[in-house]
Amino acid sequence: MKRKRQSEILSIIKEQTIENQEMLIKALAKRGYTVTQATVSRDINELHIEKNINEDGIGCYSQVSDKKNYDNIFQHSIVSVDYAMNIVCLKCRSGLANAACATFDILYPDHVVGTIAGDDTVFILVRSETEAKELCEKFRKMV
Repeated sequence: MKRKRQSEILSIIKEQTIENQEMLIKALAKRGYTVTQATVSRDINELHIEKNINEDGIGCYSQVSDKKNYDNIFQHSIVSVDYAMNIVCLKCRSGLANAACATFDILYPDHVVGTIAGDDTVFILVRSETEAKELCEKFRKMV
C-alpha cells in the first residue's frame, strides 16, 4: 500500500502543480487514497521531494533528481566529524555549514531528532550514542 501510494504521489507531482501538503492530500483522495498530513509529510521525506519554483514562478513539489549533487555538496563542505554522547558535530568550511545541514536533512532523515547549523559547524542530535557513532563512521568514509 505504501509503495503504491508513494508511486501515486510521484505521478501527481509530475502531472500537477502541487503547492502544499493539503493540495497533495486532496489529489491523493481523488485517486482513492485517504491519508493524514503526517503520512504525506513522511512520504515527502522518504521520496526526497522538495519545493522548487516552476516555470510559472509558483513554489511546488518536485522530486530531487540528482542525489549525486547533494552527496557532492555534503562531501565538499565537511572538514571533520566527531561526536559526544548523542550529538554529532560536523566541522565545515567557513560559510558552508548551512548547505551541509540542509543537504544532510534531505539525504539522512532517519533516526535524527534535529539539526542546527552555524557558519562552520553543524550539530546533529540523534537518539543514542550508538547512532551517533555509526553516523560518524559513515561520514568519515565520505570525507
